[in-house]
Amino acid sequence: MLITSAGLEAIFQGYSFIFNEGFNGAKSHAFDIAMKVPSEAGENIYPWLGAFPQLREWIGDRVLNSLQLHGFKIKNRKFESTVAVKREEIEDDRYGVLKPLFSEMGRATRLHPDKLVFELLQKGTSTICYDGQNFFDTNHPVLDENDKETFVSNLSLGTDNAFWYLLDTTKFVKPFIFQERIPYAFQSVTDDRNERVFLRDEYVYGVRARVNAGFGLWQLAYACNLPLTPGNYAYARAMMMNMRNDRGHIIGVEPNLLVVGPSLEGVARRLLKATSIGNLDGATGAELPNWAESNIWYQSADLIVTPFLP
Repeated sequence: MLITSAGLEAIFQGYSFIFNEGFNGAKSHAFDIAMKVPSEAGENIYPWLGAFPQLREWIGDRVLNSLQLHGFKIKNRKFESTVAVKREEIEDDRYGVLKPLFSEMGRATRLHPDKLVFELLQKGTSTICYDGQNFFDTNHPVLDENDKETFVSNLSLGTDNAFWYLLDTTKFVKPFIFQERIPYAFQSVTDDRNERVFLRDEYVYGVRARVNAGFGLWQLAYACNLPLTPGNYAYARAMMMNMRNDRGHIIGVEPNLLVVGPSLEGVARRLLKATSIGNLDGATGAELPNWAESNIWYQSADLIVTPFLP
């Protein structure tokens, strides 16, 4: 192939089409649990985290619920993925052999937010959120109706079992934040005057973005590594639905989503998808033989099984 600007543009459009096919064909769950927030600088500050405005009876002067200035920040990070194509590959009309590579690049790009967001769940027991505690913690400080500090938990710890997570994603505000400064974009460098093109005799195709993920409201998430039994699931639901904000007001948390990794897929599907369920061993969660009853937790929550969790 004689290399011309028009020919290189046609190749770029072809690679871009293949990239988009891979991108659109991948199934992502990141935005099921995270809200997308635009960013216009190197970082975003979220002063409103921790504020749960409630309607109350108007008695005397209106009580102003100002935003709590927690100063929680999420810094944008730059990500890229690049493929270099030798000039002779195009001259010899061999550029088509790279199609699977660009398709995979598109798929990986679509799932990159999943990697960032679900990574937060694993880090949640050891990473501080807006209130100065770990996102999943047994001691989140709140004020009761008498302005006395008390502590709230969104974490149940067992032994070395895999964690499972119960979330409320019904609100406009989500448990997690996906921040986007520069969206993922497929790009190319093919100008012969470019230093890399000239010195290495190769063209560059790739994707670039400036994004990051961070913690939103801990009140909308519960982590547990006790066995995923009906009893432990019921306890987590009750803890979330009884969640209160400062002054002791019920927030109205509605746990609607169970998130697990592949190791818990079977027991999670049995808990949420089976109409009847066997008697389970309270210690291990294993089903005991020769006995079953109606499953009261059937379809009580949606299920996400993600490879980005163990």
